[in-house]
Amino acid sequence: MPKNPNEETLRWPTNLDRAGIEQRLVQVREDALAAGYADIAKLLEQPNRMSAAQLGGNVVAALTLVQEKSGQTTIARQLEMVALNLKNLK
Repeated sequence: MPKNPNEETLRWPTNLDRAGIEQRLVQVREDALAAGYADIAKLLEQPNRMSAAQLGGNVVAALTLVQEKSGQTTIARQLEMVALNLKNLK
């Protein structure tokens, strides 16, 4: 049976390195700003200057905040993808 063409399949890379994680977070931050979520964007400022522990904590905090907001599935999915890769931070 054919898939619904409106359903997008998202690849979940689990091998993102720190540079890949930071790159995704820059995009998520831009999306959060565009959606008017300064609180989420603030948590994701300058990921390249954060320690691994700080970055992980901020991703989890941002994910918690975005889940409280309706209609932000794209931001939530991107944060979930990053969260799955936090183990790769060095």
